[in-house]
Amino acid sequence: MAAATVVGAPVPRAEGPEKVAGRVTYTADISLEGLLWGKILRSPYAHARICNIDLSKARRVPGVRAIVTGQEIPNRLMGKKIRDMPVLCWDVVRFVGDRVAAVAADSLEAAEEAVGLIQVDYEELPAVFDPLEAMEPGAPRIHKDAAAYEGAPKQRLALDVPNGLTRLAWIKGDLERGFGEADLVLEHTFRIPGRHQGYLEPHAGIVAIDSSGRIQVWASTKQAFGTRAQLANAIGVPEESIRVNVVNIGGEFGGKGDARDLPVAYFLARQSERPVKIVMTFSEELMAGNPAHPTVVTVRSGVKRDGRIVARDLRAIHACGAYGAFKANASLATWHYAGWLYRVENASCEFLQVYTNTVPGGYFRSPGSVAICFALESHMDMIARELGMDSAEFRLRNLIAEGDEDGVGRRLRGVRFREVLQAALDAAGWYKPKPAAGYGRGIGLFGRHIGGGDGGIIVRAEPDGTLKVISPTYDQGAGTHTILQQIVADEMRVPVQQVRVEAGDTDTVPRDTGARASRITYVAGRAVVKACEQMRAHLLDRAARILECAPEEVDFGDARFWLRQDPTQRISLRKILAQLGDPLTVTVHEDLPDPDDITYMCAQVAEVEVDPDTGEMRLHRFVTAHDVGTIINPITHQGQIDGGVIMGLGQAVMEELVIDGGRVTNASLGDYKLPTAADIPELKTVLVHSGGGVAPYEAKAIGEFANNSAPAAIGNAVADAVGARVMELPITAERIYRALRK
Repeated sequence: MAAATVVGAPVPRAEGPEKVAGRVTYTADISLEGLLWGKILRSPYAHARICNIDLSKARRVPGVRAIVTGQEIPNRLMGKKIRDMPVLCWDVVRFVGDRVAAVAADSLEAAEEAVGLIQVDYEELPAVFDPLEAMEPGAPRIHKDAAAYEGAPKQRLALDVPNGLTRLAWIKGDLERGFGEADLVLEHTFRIPGRHQGYLEPHAGIVAIDSSGRIQVWASTKQAFGTRAQLANAIGVPEESIRVNVVNIGGEFGGKGDARDLPVAYFLARQSERPVKIVMTFSEELMAGNPAHPTVVTVRSGVKRDGRIVARDLRAIHACGAYGAFKANASLATWHYAGWLYRVENASCEFLQVYTNTVPGGYFRSPGSVAICFALESHMDMIARELGMDSAEFRLRNLIAEGDEDGVGRRLRGVRFREVLQAALDAAGWYKPKPAAGYGRGIGLFGRHIGGGDGGIIVRAEPDGTLKVISPTYDQGAGTHTILQQIVADEMRVPVQQVRVEAGDTDTVPRDTGARASRITYVAGRAVVKACEQMRAHLLDRAARILECAPEEVDFGDARFWLRQDPTQRISLRKILAQLGDPLTVTVHEDLPDPDDITYMCAQVAEVEVDPDTGEMRLHRFVTAHDVGTIINPITHQGQIDGGVIMGLGQAVMEELVIDGGRVTNASLGDYKLPTAADIPELKTVLVHSGGGVAPYEAKAIGEFANNSAPAAIGNAVADAVGARVMELPITAERIYRALRK
């Protein structure tokens, strides 16, 4: 087969023209005959008993067609894995924003008016908001028995901990012996707040029950099949009675993979016998979405005077929020990065999910990684300072090499950690003098595995010679469909303009677990390559019959097939397909393993300037270096890096869900700060190429790397600049000022 010509080219985004022209349809744009607006009444209390609900005034609002309360549909619970979250609360509310009742009306204004007239009598209960306080023996109990919920992960439950939900833990070697051999033992604790994913489109969903009783769904979700299963479990119907239709997603960054308010919309639609649309406001998103978890991380390490790490103990306490429903295993996927990047002979790590009376946490672009990376990489710098070593040299001395075991005992291959760090150091001028007093440089490293799982694809050759790819993966903004378009064009040797990619609904396409864990190019890419192999075999066989030769004597390219020994004997792809009459369709479904023996890596260096009198910090320059394989599309690849870096910068210096008494006090985009163009420093990307990627053409993941170590790099740069260590995020001028005055 000829060398690739489309893979590696800067092909424009497949959906780009439609988006730029405003022709793309999102869930909130869908209009159906008789469509009603739904609105949800949310709890004003962090923990309270529902004593009475009076709907009389709400029912009198003109245009109201349905009102549902939790007391009318008791014991309806939902969740990705553990079903511990009420569709509507019927007895107890557990966070400010919990759902109590819902209205469907002819207009949004009527629905909002009616919700405001629902009168609920509450009996306020003791509440707990901090995860460490929630673990105290005398803390209020948020759930009576987590093990009793359907889907509770029995092997991971942390029932020995007050308000504990789940525990993930690994032990390697002899921790006590390791600490006994250490010349220096240091322990530090770090706090990381909740952060919202910051997508442009809020959660939205529509439910319609058609004339046959089939449930039709449109929703801003990246996991159509997972959402279907969650909705089916919540409302008590077979999955097959639900069809999740295709709509575009206005960004998600890990936060849109659940049924959200769809069960509420269903019960409103059932009562009103009309379709119902529910769109969250951004205030609702911030107070009742599924943000990153507030986390407390304690790291204790034992080191020798020569800089070798001989023991490490890490404990992360995640404030789960009121429910574990938004996490696929009622936990964060910490096994992707729990092994760290450093060689540690004796290690222990524990990740606890603890119920609190706060907004339930969910997934956010490599879930939990920012918290763990900020703690570990800050801790590494603090150890280096105590040893009197350069922080880069300390890291280089301890980084895992090819064939080494990571911190949880997994032996790794394809390791490029030293090369990537060195590339970042060189690009940042690490060993050059700093421009002036008050300047500092800091390092942050991050590495992780990627996910596997099931996925599929349909490739269809049309009679007009075009190739259609029907994918179960919704493109949430990462450029997935463009990557698939390029792979098909290359594998089938046709112009990229001849390939169209579209998403399919749950009735049409093979089952798929969606965009998660940086797995799509690996899973969907392999599926589409396999489908193209089968398609090529069919077409070569057909061409050979027409050319009256064996299939192995036929070559192809540029949408044509010819006899290898006599290229003048040829036939076009279009003519072959026209002779077939009907489209030629190949469907592939695969379930690929998690490649746990491979960790991809990102190294970042920040350069900052700090005013020691005020604590004001300016980020002047940021370098990010990545371990990469074949880059299928350099535009989308660089877009993932740039977007990730900027997201990481925001979490480093400004993003924080401020919670007071269980209430999010900055529940608007005017108060919740996100980075703008004015906040972006000089950015430099360094790509370290090597083989070993598990995706087609040895491509490697890029989507969940650049966003995780920026807070650590900036925190370390601040400490390098003025000697003040900030132990919690975000790293604001106020916190730097307080650290300077300690």
